[in-house]
Amino acid sequence: MFNFNTLYKFYYEWWKNIDKTLFILIIFLFSLGLFFSLVSTSLIASDKLDTNNYFFFFKHLVYIFIGMIVLIFFSSLSKKNLFKISFYFFLISLFFLFLVPVLGTEVKGSKRWLNLFFLPRFQPIELFKPFIIIFIASILSSEKSVNIYFKYLLTFIAIIPACLLLMMQPDIGQTLLIFLAWATLVFISGISLPIILTFFSFSLLSLFYMVFFIPKFTYIKNRILSFFNPNDGTHNFQSDKAIDAISSGGYFGKGIGEGTLKNRVPEAHTDYIISVISEEFGVVAIVLLLILFLFFIYTVFKKIYLEKNEKIKLVLTGTVCLIIFQTLIHIGVNIRLFPTTGMTLPYLSYGGSSIVGVSILSGIILNLTKRKID
Repeated sequence: MFNFNTLYKFYYEWWKNIDKTLFILIIFLFSLGLFFSLVSTSLIASDKLDTNNYFFFFKHLVYIFIGMIVLIFFSSLSKKNLFKISFYFFLISLFFLFLVPVLGTEVKGSKRWLNLFFLPRFQPIELFKPFIIIFIASILSSEKSVNIYFKYLLTFIAIIPACLLLMMQPDIGQTLLIFLAWATLVFISGISLPIILTFFSFSLLSLFYMVFFIPKFTYIKNRILSFFNPNDGTHNFQSDKAIDAISSGGYFGKGIGEGTLKNRVPEAHTDYIISVISEEFGVVAIVLLLILFLFFIYTVFKKIYLEKNEKIKLVLTGTVCLIIFQTLIHIGVNIRLFPTTGMTLPYLSYGGSSIVGVSILSGIILNLTKRKID
């Protein structure tokens, strides 16, 4: 029989032991994302769907509600159960990635989504990212007497299937994100600098060859060439409009609902949310958002510094680095520092897969920074 008293005690203990500063920051970032979703998607809904102006807002609200359930679930597990269940989720998410080339839904030339009856329009890579971090950290921190370079090789083999599947979609942005997270964990685990520099050089040469000499990746080559040639407007439309929006917003923005980028650029509320915010609320709002992210990162790294367990340190570093890299790539694309990649902004961008993925990351972070030791 279900016992509400037991459940209350369980979650009272959970609330007592989690890092409340991190939890409040996460809730605040999600709330900001919901607010910006309201002001940036109302016109899109009314124009495209001929329906009420709050269609995307209510969908975003549902996604955040699901995300909070996911966050609480992962943050309330014992550390032992967290690592155990993560292995199974790693295998499940890898299986979903294998399904994408077969059953995936193609959108604008990329096949990145699954449209299953129980998971409508789901992007498996968002589920995969948190658990590949735990899988890599588990290998690197293993106490079995295995040569450290063999462990590095095992972790590299672990990311190869995912990277190949992502390149087939194609999704070079997420491929680089996985690769950067792996390289960070390998680097902080103690690999010598000459080895990792050699490996990076080889990887960059391989990427250069794929982009410029394999026909499947021609669109990426065109984006890179147009990025270095701003006068060629063929592949710069979105980036140019994003820069114009940021410039027109100035320091304090045009005001709520006065921006035009959301109506001129497809998926502006996902891939270009920073530009939408800057146009309507100004550069000052972007600076404040960056301060929030920096404070969040600082708080997590402070916990990492005090942590003694090697595996937990690696997992926390990997999860927060995923958030850092994804944020930097998103902002870099919006200010035309990087070519267009289609990367969402953690916590703030619209999208069910993105919100659930970052909720899992947040749940893991909250779990491993709890005051109580399991």
